[in-house]
Amino acid sequence: MNIELTYPWALLLLPLPLLVYWLTPGYKTRRTAIKVPFFDALVEALDEKPERGASILRPAFWQRALLTASWVLVVIALSKPMLLGKPQQRQEFGRDVMVAVDLSDSMNTDDFTSASGDKLSRLEAAKQVLASFAEKRQGDRLGLILFGDAAFVQAPFTADHQAWLSLLNEAQTPMAGLSTHMGDAIGLAIKVLLEDNLQQGESPKEKLAIVLTDGNDTDSYVAPEDAAKLAKARSVKIHMIAMGDPQTVGETAIDMDTINSVAATTGGKAFQALNSQELNQAYDTINELEPQLYQSTYYQPKSSLHPYLLMVVSLLYLLAFSFATWRRSRTVREAA
Repeated sequence: MNIELTYPWALLLLPLPLLVYWLTPGYKTRRTAIKVPFFDALVEALDEKPERGASILRPAFWQRALLTASWVLVVIALSKPMLLGKPQQRQEFGRDVMVAVDLSDSMNTDDFTSASGDKLSRLEAAKQVLASFAEKRQGDRLGLILFGDAAFVQAPFTADHQAWLSLLNEAQTPMAGLSTHMGDAIGLAIKVLLEDNLQQGESPKEKLAIVLTDGNDTDSYVAPEDAAKLAKARSVKIHMIAMGDPQTVGETAIDMDTINSVAATTGGKAFQALNSQELNQAYDTINELEPQLYQSTYYQPKSSLHPYLLMVVSLLYLLAFSFATWRRSRTVREAA
């Protein structure tokens, strides 16, 4: 059993009754005495020197024991002993990272190559890189937004990265439509980040969004530039990653001007990845720019024992009073 004294200096009070006993005189009371005319003759016959009379009541053994035990318990209670429980671990997560992935039809284009040389679609390459990214974000809570014709939350914020990866792997291009509503995805990311902070009721966390896209914005309700201004006002940093061939034209063309503008407005950084290696480098750079803010603290729950000690003192005095009352009544009956 692990016990800790909150105020150990209170134990210095333990010898206080001894100091009182040694340094203060005994309690005396005046009583009526019998006067005799032959007092001087009596003193001379007894060969005693007259002095003031005094009688000090001596406590019984059980009374001394009760007083000693009570004083020790009261002093220990003043030191406030705490019973320490088993150590507990508290994990504090540093960031909420919302990852937004483009599911427009162009994400099916097979222009990326795996480490083994196999052809990959842009979406498959993004999944592989995000799996590596999640492993390096221990301590952060990850969320997932998928967007195409509309944006929706695929995974709310969670510290369970395996569950997050499972939901990411379920993503397929037909799920969200053919176009790229990038501005709506940014707006939804900001909304989810802010709402989650309010629900948690905690100190504000660093809020970060990563948007991966291979096209330009097509008819979003909120323009990406306007969403970026809102993100800046709400302290949300956005990193932008553009995938694919920059030479494409039409709706699938990469709008680097908008991507650079969004990143610069929010204090983030823009990346352009033409292959799997560059995509990996982009996420590695983000890991360097946004290092983990993870703390694991240990604490021990404490419960105070001083109320129980005072309860024992009260019980001792109750028993002593009951015993003294019983002895007095018994003495009275025997005298009668």
